[in-house]
Amino acid sequence: MTALSRRSMMTGVAAGAALLATGALTRPAPAAARVNRVELTREDHRVVVIGSGFGGGVTALRLAQAGVQVTVLERGLRWRTGPNAETFPRASAPDKRILWYRSSPNLFGTPMVFEPYTGLVEAVPGTNMTALCASGVGGGSLVYQGMSLQPTEDLFNTWFPQELDWATLNRVHYPRVARMLGLAEAPDELIATDNYRVARIFADRVRQAGMPLSKIPMPIDWNYALAELRGEMKPSYSNGDGAMGVNNGGKHSVDVTYIEQAEATGRVRVETLHEVTDIERGRDGRWVVHVQRLDTTGAVVENKILTTGALVMAAGSLNTTRLLVRASAKGQITDMPDGLGQGWGTNADRIYLWNDPTANFGAAQGGPVVYGSKNWNDPKSAFTIIQASIPPMGVDAASTMMVGFGVSADRGHFSYDTARDDATLYWPQNGDGDIQNNHIGPAAHRIAASTGTLVDTNLAFNSTWHALGGANMGVVCDLDGRVKGQPGLYVVDGALIPGTTAACNPSMTIAALAERALDNIVARDIGSLI
Repeated sequence: MTALSRRSMMTGVAAGAALLATGALTRPAPAAARVNRVELTREDHRVVVIGSGFGGGVTALRLAQAGVQVTVLERGLRWRTGPNAETFPRASAPDKRILWYRSSPNLFGTPMVFEPYTGLVEAVPGTNMTALCASGVGGGSLVYQGMSLQPTEDLFNTWFPQELDWATLNRVHYPRVARMLGLAEAPDELIATDNYRVARIFADRVRQAGMPLSKIPMPIDWNYALAELRGEMKPSYSNGDGAMGVNNGGKHSVDVTYIEQAEATGRVRVETLHEVTDIERGRDGRWVVHVQRLDTTGAVVENKILTTGALVMAAGSLNTTRLLVRASAKGQITDMPDGLGQGWGTNADRIYLWNDPTANFGAAQGGPVVYGSKNWNDPKSAFTIIQASIPPMGVDAASTMMVGFGVSADRGHFSYDTARDDATLYWPQNGDGDIQNNHIGPAAHRIAASTGTLVDTNLAFNSTWHALGGANMGVVCDLDGRVKGQPGLYVVDGALIPGTTAACNPSMTIAALAERALDNIVARDIGSLI
């Protein structure tokens, strides 16, 4: 592999494909140990929401609109953007802002030492799998590419409980999310430019392979990308340098949609740099949340104990599941459902580095995502492949990225590790092997054609951005996220999803199911549990 290809992999797609491809996030660094004595504060709240991604954002807004005071705890920072801002780290020049302070990078065996920082991405290593999760107001929407896909009825009903009623979701909840996120496809005017040549090449290769092709709805105002090409602001969309967040704005992430509208009601307070360490049921039946308030190095500057009548878990599949499994194992919450920690899936993620010296991809590759191939005819082996650009190299690196995800029946689980005092992830060694080896992989090779080669980054470092499950609906929770046998405890994030979002990336379905759940929670629980 050339030096340019290695750099491409290190700084590529999907909020840092490098981190996936190379195992860039590893050992925990106990920043909390740097603080000896800190103040303890006690507070009482009506509703506490842990996490500010799609599930937390939907919850905060809909409860606030119903007149409920809500406190949202977010362990990360607020990342404000605007034309020519440098809020986010550029993928072409990674720095400490990429990493959550407990993560330490090691790229291709070469340490890259950043000072500790409450950055955007944390890795959760486990057996045979490392799952990556975001931090910051807006959660994963800050660093996701933004693909917003809704499964068909056949796909949805194959992999989700039919009691969810796809027809209502299709008529009410998915469209509501689409409006909130301002979904739009890339305009032909943009695709025709030189910077988006790589998207046109991908589209041609997909057609030549006899596979379906469509534009992908994105939560983006594409006028920002056009303005960049007119020289009105520094490039971020139009050169692929926004993989770790789009500096210029125009990306309708959760912080500037759901959270912003929630705060505008005057009933929602978002507390940043508040990391939850433990949850428990108090003797009076209320929920107790133990929090460390951090500075930007990860040092603890204040301890807090919050009590609340209603606790909403929205920290993402990884951290929601870890908190619940740990609390159950230590007896902090008794009588939790037996299926807790089970049913975890990766959404069959796959990331490929596509190298083709004959393709003329271009020195600048516009993004984030324009086209995808939705191979959904068979709901039991459905998958999607998209092209996503690498950041600028100064010359044509002869490389770009392909990302695949699909359906799979393989599942992992979390179990409590006494020595580490943590819930740890186990993934079967050949998990997702059928969909990846027999469907996603062969399709990606057909797109690359005889002139191109693919590097399967998961073979070097098996990882996923799309962690799903752990507190699954129908097993641990009801369909609205109420944890069975635990009044006032809810799960509304990816932990609720049964291991896959049916050949789509998860964001759209997580948000739609949260919208559905909050409709029912507002109608039935306010005044009793909330």
